[in-house]
Amino acid sequence: MNQPLAYVHPGAKIAKNVVIEPFATIHNNVIIGEGTWIGSNVSIMEGARIGKNCSIFPGAVISATPQDLKYEGEETIVEIGDNTTIRECATINKGTSDRQKTVIGKNCLIMAYCHVAHDCIVGDFCVFSNNSTLAGHVTIGDYVVLAGMVAVQQFVSVGSHAFVTGGSLVRKDVPPFVKGGREPMSYVGINSVGLRRRGFTTEKIREIQNIYRILYQMNYNNSQAAQILEAEMEATPERDEILQFIRDSQRGIMKGYFSNN
Repeated sequence: MNQPLAYVHPGAKIAKNVVIEPFATIHNNVIIGEGTWIGSNVSIMEGARIGKNCSIFPGAVISATPQDLKYEGEETIVEIGDNTTIRECATINKGTSDRQKTVIGKNCLIMAYCHVAHDCIVGDFCVFSNNSTLAGHVTIGDYVVLAGMVAVQQFVSVGSHAFVTGGSLVRKDVPPFVKGGREPMSYVGINSVGLRRRGFTTEKIREIQNIYRILYQMNYNNSQAAQILEAEMEATPERDEILQFIRDSQRGIMKGYFSNN
């Protein structure tokens, strides 16, 4: 860690085996866990809490002041989970008084030029492809994949195991286990490839397909579909997660796709 061409504030708490490359800047009130690598020209600003065995590539800026005119200098943080990789020039802003923090979970890959705004909560094992952008107050579940140049509107939620196709504008909540695509973004099936890769059985994938068939292909509104799912489908963790997501949705879930649109 003893890199004379990097600046490390005396108030930063850096584990002994962290590697900090030349021209990186580590501000006060920063914690970095053991085994983490900080590339050249990275800026880690006040309030960053970076876990173990992370890799942060050149040009990334972690825990900068929120790009929010309502921010009044309150003390907030960014949390980066263990084993997460943040690629070149990605930017992750710290929280505001709303959630007090911005969180990236464990084992995530945030690719080059991504932006995660203030008060976002991102789960574990997520992959954000190049230039994907989260506005403020977005919530992302575990194992979510955003393809390149996805833009997520403020206060939107994306459920676990969802996949959003490249270039999508995400204005509504995306339920768990699905694929979202087209414009306006719509349901285009379940994320069967991702689910198989993560060990979901054929029977479980079929169960999820049947749930979304009722929700999106039977001409029910969301409330009617939820009632039918609760009454007629066997209670499973996946069914309950989908139902809870629908009930908790503040912006409404994305629509189904109809070929005559």
